[in-house]
Amino acid sequence: MVSTVSLDVGDGRTLTIETGRLAKQANGAVLVRLGDTVVLVTAVMSKEVREGIDFFPLTCDYEERMYAAGKIPGSFPKREGKPSEKAVVTARLMDRPHRPLFPEGMRNDVQIIGIPLSVDPENQPDVLAMIGTSAALTISDIPFNGPVGSVRVALVDGQFVAYPTQSQLDASELDLLVAGTRDAITTIDVAASQVTEAEILEAIEFAQKEILRLCDLQEQLAEEVGKPKSEVTIIKPDEELVSVITQTAGEKIATAIVDPDKASRETAITELIDEIVADLLPEYPEREADIRLAADKVVKQEVRRLILEQGIRPDGRKADEIRPVTCEVGVLPRAHGSGLFTRGQTQVLTVCTLGSLDEEQILDSLTGEATKRFMHHYNFPPFCVGEAKPIRGASRRDIGHGALAERALRCMIPEADDFPYVIRLVSEVLESNGSSSMASVCGSSLALMDAGVQIAAPVAGIAIGLMTDGDRYSLLTDIQGMEDFGGDMDFKVAGSETGITAIQLDTKIPGITLPIIRDALERAREARLQILDKMRAVIPAPRESLSPYAPRIFVIEIHPDKIGDVIGPGGKIVKKIQAETGARIDIEQDGKVYIASVGAEGGERAKKWIEDLAREVKVGEVYPGRVTRLVNFGAFVEILPGKEGLVPISQLSSGGRARRIEDLVKVGDEIVVRVTDIDSQGRINLARKDIQVPPHSPQSRDKSDRKHEPPRKPQQGQEKPDRDRDRQRGPSKPQQREEPPVGITFRPKPKPQDGTGKK
Repeated sequence: MVSTVSLDVGDGRTLTIETGRLAKQANGAVLVRLGDTVVLVTAVMSKEVREGIDFFPLTCDYEERMYAAGKIPGSFPKREGKPSEKAVVTARLMDRPHRPLFPEGMRNDVQIIGIPLSVDPENQPDVLAMIGTSAALTISDIPFNGPVGSVRVALVDGQFVAYPTQSQLDASELDLLVAGTRDAITTIDVAASQVTEAEILEAIEFAQKEILRLCDLQEQLAEEVGKPKSEVTIIKPDEELVSVITQTAGEKIATAIVDPDKASRETAITELIDEIVADLLPEYPEREADIRLAADKVVKQEVRRLILEQGIRPDGRKADEIRPVTCEVGVLPRAHGSGLFTRGQTQVLTVCTLGSLDEEQILDSLTGEATKRFMHHYNFPPFCVGEAKPIRGASRRDIGHGALAERALRCMIPEADDFPYVIRLVSEVLESNGSSSMASVCGSSLALMDAGVQIAAPVAGIAIGLMTDGDRYSLLTDIQGMEDFGGDMDFKVAGSETGITAIQLDTKIPGITLPIIRDALERAREARLQILDKMRAVIPAPRESLSPYAPRIFVIEIHPDKIGDVIGPGGKIVKKIQAETGARIDIEQDGKVYIASVGAEGGERAKKWIEDLAREVKVGEVYPGRVTRLVNFGAFVEILPGKEGLVPISQLSSGGRARRIEDLVKVGDEIVVRVTDIDSQGRINLARKDIQVPPHSPQSRDKSDRKHEPPRKPQQGQEKPDRDRDRQRGPSKPQQREEPPVGITFRPKPKPQDGTGKK
C-alpha cells in the first residue's frame, strides 16, 4: 500500500514523504520530495548481533547518481566512482542526529542508504536525506527512539527562512542545519558570516517549530504504515561486575584518571584494567570480555563523578579553563605561509599554498558545475595518537573535519577581484588529545596571515564538552580525549571577535536543551577571544607582502575582441609569451587576463606583451619600433607585437633623396616612428619622428605620381620592387577570435561554489 504525507513549507512548495511504492524489501524505505528534488532513503538491519565489537555498527551512505541531474559521469568508465566530499559530508549528516537515539548496547548492523533520484538546483537534497533517514527508521521495525526533524534555516534581509531555495542561500548570511526530537536538539551544523550568538539562538528557536511539524508528519506516516519494533539483543556491562570493580578498584581508577599527561594516563589505566582482569578472572572464568566492558564503564563513571561532584578534570584544569596555547608562524622556509598551533597535547601544523586561478577545483556536482578557489584539507596520521596503522587516504572523519574548518574560514577569504589566487590549506595533526579540528582552524588563520592573504579577520575555534546527571550538568571548555570519551557532547564553535562562522554539535545523549546551548555558546565566545589574543600576539595582521616563492599574479583587462590577437593562430602567440616569460596566462571570456609567475620580472614582461597586443594603434602617437623587412620604397617597422607599418623611404632620409634603402636602415634597427595614417583596410603608415616632410617636396607627391618614375634596379639582398606596395603589404584581413589551443587556459567567468560566504 502506497502512503503519502505532505507538509506546506511556504512559497507554494510542498514537502512530501511517500512509502510503499519503492524498495519494499528494506526494513523501511521512503521517498522524500521537495520541488523536483527526490531522495530515496532505505533502512536495513541485520538479523544477528555482530560479535566481538564494543560499538553500535551504524553505517550511513549517500550515493550520488549523476542521472538525477540529467548528466553522464565524466570519468572514463562513465559511471560514478568514489563519493565526493559533498556526499561524505551528507552521509555524516544522516548519521550524527540519529545515532544517539538507538538503544544503548545494540550490536545489530544497521545500514542507511540515501540515493538522490532527481535534483533541481534550487532544492538541496542533503536535508531531504536527513529527513528520510528518520522517516525510514520511524516506520521500520528497527528499534529507534525517534522521530527526528531536520530543517535548514537561512537569514535573508534580516528574516529567518525555513527550507530556503539555493537562490535564498546565496544571499544569506547564515546556513543553519538543525536536527532534533520534540524535546531536544541532537545536531547543529552552521556556516555563517560572523553571525552573533543571539542570532544563532533565535534561528535555533525558529527551527524548533519546524522540527515539531516534521515530527508530527513522520508520526502520521508511522500510524498508517509503521511496523512493530523488533526485539534485539542488548549488550550491556554486567552490573554485578561493575559494582565489584567500583568497590575494589574505583579509587585506583580515579587516581589514574587525574594525570595531565595523556600517554602516562592511558598507560596507567590500561595496566590497571589488566590487573582487574587478572584479579577477577579466577572468580569469573571465561568472562574476560565482560570484565573489560564493565571496567570501561567504571572508568567513564569515575570521569563523570570527578567532574560533576568534585569539579576535577583529568588534567587538573577548571571547567572554564583552556589548555596552554602557543602559536608560531613562518615555520617552513619555502612554504608560502605556515602556522603551528599547539593547545595542550594537541598540535596542528597548517601550510598555505597560493596558486593561479587556473588551478581552481572544478566541482561537477548534481547541482551543476562550479569552481572552488579556497580549499582546506585535514590529515590525521596515526602517529599523532601514538599508533601504528596503515594509511589508506582521507577517511570520512578527515573529510568532515576539513570541511568544518573550511566553512569556518570561507567568509574571511578575499574575493578573487581583490586577491586573484587559489588558496589551499593543509592541516597536519601532529599530536592529538581532543579538538584537533578546532586547532586546525586556528593554525589555518595563522598560515593565511603568514602567507599575506588579506583575510577579513582571524578565526579561532574551541570545543565545549558536557557532563550530565539528571538535572545537573557541567560544561567543559576545551575538552580533551578522556572528556570526549566519557562525555555527552562535543560542541565545536569557530568564529572571529565579531561573531560565529561555523558550528558543529554532536551528542551522545538524546539531545540537549536550548539553555545548555545558550550557556555553551557564551562559554565558547569567552574562550575564543582568549585564543584570538594569543594569535594576535604572534602575528597581529596579515603580512603586507607575499612569500618570495609564491606566484605573482597580475590582472589586466582587454577588449573581448582582442582575445584572438592575444591567443594567436592555434595559440601560437600566447604559447610564445608563456615560453619566453615563464608566466602562466589565464584568459576569461569577458577580457580579464590573469598572469601568474614566480618572481615579478616574468609577469611584468608578459603583462606588457599582452597590453601591447591588445593596444589600439592611434594616428599621431609615437612608438619605438624595430625594422622587420626592407622593400625598394621603404621599411616595415613593428611598433607593437604583431602590428607593423610602412615608413616610406622618403620619410627615412633627413636630407636629399636616398637611392638605396640599405643606406638608411637595416633589418633589426630600432627607430622611433610616428603614425601618420591608418587607411580603410587597417594598414598603418609611419614616419620618422624627427623628420618633417615639406608640403611641396617630391616626397609629398601623390602615390599615383610614382608610376611615371623610371624603375630602379634592385640591389643585392633587397626585395624585388613592386610598383604597388599593396602587394607587399597584402590586404588587411578581418580579425577573428581564435579558439583556445590545447594547453592554454581560456574559460568563461567561473561560477563560485555553493554555500554561505562562497568564493
